[in-house]
Amino acid sequence: MTETPSSEAGPGDRLVRTGAIVFFVGALATLVTVAPLFLGTEPFPPVAYAVCMLMGVGFVIAAAGVLRSIAAQRRQARAASR
Repeated sequence: MTETPSSEAGPGDRLVRTGAIVFFVGALATLVTVAPLFLGTEPFPPVAYAVCMLMGVGFVIAAAGVLRSIAAQRRQARAASR
């Protein structure tokens, strides 16, 4: 059975998936870190708040994957038009 071109992994797909995973880890860390503030318990140490920065890192990784995919599609379109 042959795969269709839409089911093949593109140049930036792995970066987008990795960025999404890192983003969700950061989002989960944010929820866990903020929860003690609402529950009235002892807050986590500052290192725990640094893990929340993974949301931004994941977003940047995913954006790099999208830009890489766009660049590959533009190169492919230019090659096809020549």
